Amino acid sequence: MATAAVPLHVAPSDDDGLALRYYPVTSADGTVVEAWTNDVEGPTVLLCNGLGTNPYAWPALLDPGCGVRVISWNHRGTGDSERPVDIEHVGIDAFAEDAIAVLNDAGVESCVFMGWSMGVNTMFEVAVNHPHRVKGLLAVGGVPGDTFASMGAPIFIPRPLRKPFTVNVARALKLVGRPLTEIAKRLSVGELTIDLLSHSGFMLPVADPVLARRAVKEFLSTPTDWYMHLALHSSLHLRVSLRNISVPTSFVAGKYDILASSHDMFTAAERIEGATYQELRATHFLPMEKPDEVHEALLDLLDATPE
Repeated sequence: MATAAVPLHVAPSDDDGLALRYYPVTSADGTVVEAWTNDVEGPTVLLCNGLGTNPYAWPALLDPGCGVRVISWNHRGTGDSERPVDIEHVGIDAFAEDAIAVLNDAGVESCVFMGWSMGVNTMFEVAVNHPHRVKGLLAVGGVPGDTFASMGAPIFIPRPLRKPFTVNVARALKLVGRPLTEIAKRLSVGELTIDLLSHSGFMLPVADPVLARRAVKEFLSTPTDWYMHLALHSSLHLRVSLRNISVPTSFVAGKYDILASSHDMFTAAERIEGATYQELRATHFLPMEKPDEVHEALLDLLDATPE
């Protein structure tokens, strides 16, 4: 449960009323990741966030009255989390190590896990390899492995072509990452930006445009080549076996999600006894577009989970 004493930024919660505190946690290989919590009274939930995303994508969880204590972290090399000394030590296995480190640091033996996007891979990896740490599972806009093979369903990319296509796009973006990063640094993320994104089809209107602006701005602070490095290593994670998952499990899918097929989420739910499946009129960005509905699903799962 070692915690490194290194300076990390503190969220400006004093002047915006958000329930949010950052702190450092040392993972198994010595990498110091930037963990965060909302410090709310209630049952503890470990959030395995979307790749490179941040707390501001979860307005419901940053409400001091949300009734759930959330612990989470920023991925390696994003936010104020360190890059590992061995830069190849990234991907789902490494993220699972970070999840365990955050649990240990918080003194939590087991709790409900919630994953979004690539974080769904991470939480199922922990559930399979460390089942005693997991009391329940909520998958939001994500599949239990082989995520890149799930991308592009709503735009009719044939299944055999999905993974080769999306992996090669990631490789190309990594190659041109430096100039793209410079462009991203200069982007002004204002009301117009969020309005355009919210009507692009890639994202639908969000519940809290102010926090959405913060979420996008923070996301763009990660260098593009490093983000694609993380994504390409994450693409190596294949679907996990669900036959031994016995804890309460719920799936919340976006009907228009082009990054995680709702069909693949449905079939995953079918393979887990007693699992529930809910499909919302949303894209991949369910936590921002449908925060109340996602939070209600979390509370329902907590109610169904034994103490």
